[in-house]
Amino acid sequence: MVALFMTDTKKQKKPSRQQVYTLLVEIGRKDGDGLPDKATGAALMCFASGVDEAEAVRETVAILKQADVNPLDVTGYGTLAEREAEGHEIDEEERALMQRALDENSVIVAQVTPFFD
Repeated sequence: MVALFMTDTKKQKKPSRQQVYTLLVEIGRKDGDGLPDKATGAALMCFASGVDEAEAVRETVAILKQADVNPLDVTGYGTLAEREAEGHEIDEEERALMQRALDENSVIVAQVTPFFD
């Protein structure tokens, strides 16, 4: 007796391991960076996708360098769930930008705050 089994030849799509991380990136001045003339640098709030925070940081720094920005320091604030667990209030606009970063597997610069002396 021979038993035959039908198998699904289509590959099952694995659930994405990507998550969105909130990063605060401090940048210094560089020619062509687009910051106001008297600014000494800026803070960028970014939402970046990655399988872990380290990947999100690497991708963010690489993209900012390609955009002629001078990243100096990156502080991670975690995923949406981690931020909510810490009591952060996250409005709908922020949530929409986080979802966009996840959907597009991208880095979104959500806010730019220039520094002045």
